[in-house]
Amino acid sequence: MDISVVSKKLWCIHKQLILLLVPLLFLPLLFALPEKEGKCLYVVLLMAMFWCTEALPLAVTAMLPVCLFPTLGILPSKRVCPQYFLETNFLFLSGLVMASSIEEWGLHRRIALKVLTIVGVKPAWLILGMMMTSSFLSMWLSNTATTAMMLPIANAILESLFGDLETLKVKCKTTTGDIEGHPTVKLHSLPSVPSEKQMLSIDRPDGTEQSDMRTAEEIRSESAYQMKVWKGFLICIPYAASIGGTATLTGTAPNLILIGQLKSYFPDCDLINFGSWFAFAFPLMLLFLFLGWIWIAFLHGGLNSRLCFTKHDRRAQAETRAKALIEDDYRKLGPINFAEGSISFFFVLFAVLLFTRDPKFVTGWSVFFKKGYVSDAVTGVVIVSMLFFFPSQKPSLSWWFDPQASNTPYVPLLSWKKAQDSVPWNIILLLGGGFAMAKACEESGLATWIGGHLQPLAEVPPPAAVMLITAFLACFTEFASNTATIIIFLPVIAELAIHVSVNPLYFMIPATIGCSYAFMLPVSTPPNSIAFASGHLMVKDMVKTGIVMNILGILSVSLAMNTWGVAMFDLNSYPEWAHPINKSVLAGMHLSPVHALNATL
Repeated sequence: MDISVVSKKLWCIHKQLILLLVPLLFLPLLFALPEKEGKCLYVVLLMAMFWCTEALPLAVTAMLPVCLFPTLGILPSKRVCPQYFLETNFLFLSGLVMASSIEEWGLHRRIALKVLTIVGVKPAWLILGMMMTSSFLSMWLSNTATTAMMLPIANAILESLFGDLETLKVKCKTTTGDIEGHPTVKLHSLPSVPSEKQMLSIDRPDGTEQSDMRTAEEIRSESAYQMKVWKGFLICIPYAASIGGTATLTGTAPNLILIGQLKSYFPDCDLINFGSWFAFAFPLMLLFLFLGWIWIAFLHGGLNSRLCFTKHDRRAQAETRAKALIEDDYRKLGPINFAEGSISFFFVLFAVLLFTRDPKFVTGWSVFFKKGYVSDAVTGVVIVSMLFFFPSQKPSLSWWFDPQASNTPYVPLLSWKKAQDSVPWNIILLLGGGFAMAKACEESGLATWIGGHLQPLAEVPPPAAVMLITAFLACFTEFASNTATIIIFLPVIAELAIHVSVNPLYFMIPATIGCSYAFMLPVSTPPNSIAFASGHLMVKDMVKTGIVMNILGILSVSLAMNTWGVAMFDLNSYPEWAHPINKSVLAGMHLSPVHALNATL
């Protein structure tokens, strides 16, 4: 049988082969390492392989600790199962419920169109507007939902600017050789039969179509420019959504994994909460967003003299049509209604209460309650619970006295069915699997064993280690889920920080943020896949843009950690809250607490 035929058949069953062969491949670990550490490493590597290859659905792999840890004698089930619904999961759930209410009433679309009416219609400003809107929305909505909502808006604007995409591709391929002997050609403006959204083009007084008397080379050059801008629009949205998700704890799953594992490894560390994370990560997001905008606008033709000077030419006419389209779409939304106003109020209240609960740099409102009792999860659940009974229509006292008024039940801002359909329960299971894995690594001593083998890395200067960690995880997450990536590596990075006597946050925060910086491949993130599925981008477009975005992200994280990060989290000193874990860790090596502390310091 031909080798190519065999390879195709093997590929058809490659997931089943992975499920059968990988457990056998890793069996020697059970005998080569100390008993408990070897069993735990076996499960961790098994889950890592299944996550990276997606041989099983991610959520199914995340449930493996429930059956493997108890049966292998690593952790009893009564200690594994509670990890699947910690308070971190409730914070994540409250953010998802709030996002579903925003989507239910279309508030996200109103925000997007309003921002685009403000920034202007020149390509560079529109790219900036798209990135600002996408990043802001992805702070609260999922990155995937943000991208799915913004791409149709971008396509409508692009069609108004440049016409039909397929015709534009044909124009890009036009060369002077195709029309040899004809230095000028006459082309009619497109589309000739405008769609509903494209009927905003400027009326011409003579009622005729505008003729195009440019040379073929001019047409080809202009069309190539328009294609570059089109790609810039499509590529900036998923990138901005990934960047924006890092600014809030609920914006992306790796941020919540960090919180959960900090509470597991360092119970006395209370430095990271919604407010303190936002104060650190939001300026970082703005910095990276600005650098990313400069790069994307430069690469895709948006940065030119038109930003500073107004010209009256074909591009100006197209920009006028795009502006009319945006304004018309916003006008069609009508005035803000009672439901949108209510959702806006609860959304702002949600953000403000989370931010001010305990922001660390000022006294928060949590001081009015018993210390340690009210967390971000409590705040989030209280606010989103109100959405299920607050009316979506303005209450009227006259209804009580009008016998002719309709007696239909009032509709709340959010129904449980809508919330249930909108919440990605698989991600919640994925978070739980990560917390269960972290608990097992800690309890079995695997984290200690790994940390002991990382001692040679103590020779690397901490600032260089930050860049290396961020770069490694940003590259690794190009091929694997960002949640799975941070679950696998965060315990190792925590142990590395302990063994080199560096503040654990100095390594763990860059690792967490770096997992969201996956820009080079369509398969890296769902937003990348959605943009690529439009059919207008090629892999080389994403690689060329994404590799520089990764570099800019690594440099931005390094700058943030070594400037305001140091000041906010006191990263230059080894914290007291990390000492107890060191004692327990080194006690596993049969050292007394005094010798353990001395050995660490």
